[in-house]
Amino acid sequence: MAGQMCWLPAFGTNGQKILHLKLASNEGWRPYTAFPQYAASDYREPDGSKGWATYQKLTKAGWKLVPSSEVQQPLFLNANADAEVA
Repeated sequence: MAGQMCWLPAFGTNGQKILHLKLASNEGWRPYTAFPQYAASDYREPDGSKGWATYQKLTKAGWKLVPSSEVQQPLFLNANADAEVA
């Protein structure tokens, strides 16, 4: 099943963007780490983008990238979901 991806700021950071996912248009955005069934292990590069490996994997699987400029507030159903990443 193809979903949607978007690079959004991680909760509790200084604007660092990480990959967020949602499976249906009526859901809120959640960090990729909340979806272990879709997430790929991050690359071990200092200052690497969190979620880049997952982005590459899901792009090949047909997931759609949504520009962050098109995302309306509120971004998250559960803001505490991002606390795992921060």
